[in-house]
Amino acid sequence: MKYDIRYKPTFATVFITLNPGERLVAEAGAMASMDGGVTIATSFSGGLIPALLKTFLGGESLFVNTFSNSTQKPQQVVLTQSTIGDITCLELKNRELCLQPGAYIAHAGNVHLGVHWAGFSSWLAGEGLFKLKVGGNGIVFLGAYGGLSKRQINGEYIVDSGHLVAYDPSIKMNIKLAGGLLGSVTSGEGLVNRLTGQGEVYLQSRSISGLVGFLRSKIRW
Repeated sequence: MKYDIRYKPTFATVFITLNPGERLVAEAGAMASMDGGVTIATSFSGGLIPALLKTFLGGESLFVNTFSNSTQKPQQVVLTQSTIGDITCLELKNRELCLQPGAYIAHAGNVHLGVHWAGFSSWLAGEGLFKLKVGGNGIVFLGAYGGLSKRQINGEYIVDSGHLVAYDPSIKMNIKLAGGLLGSVTSGEGLVNRLTGQGEVYLQSRSISGLVGFLRSKIRW
């Protein structure tokens, strides 16, 4: 399988070439176009019960689409995301990652999807009690709103709420005020993620909640 991520970083789109016999699993609605020789099958993500858990607890779609190349020549599938931003491909080698809702686009290989407990503090911040967790051996395509960057942390690292895309499951999240009560309100920072542990985190340069707040302030009813 070959892939090419074009139009980075603002309008990133993934062009994937499936060789004969290869398959790709993608979030429902991620396909922008595909060759006529590609077959598509829609199913519950991992089965009915796991799909319901990932939908209601992990913030992902109930269904996934499996794209297969049953022809004798390469076929192309083009994937995109609903938000404006960057896309990256991560190679999993017996490792796991927790994803924020909406970050997952597609995967190939022996990759499994599950849910990971994020804690009540995450729920209070409006980010849900659970995160989608990917693991196994294969590749995973992740999307972000805005630019996407990776950082290795060792200890404590503070991320503004809404900018975290993915992180190692061993990293602990603790949602707290950016400062004191008055300072957090007047500074506009509000709640932040205080991450502790060792591992990789992936960050997006823009926040969907920030965009929603900006647009809401401009709308006059």
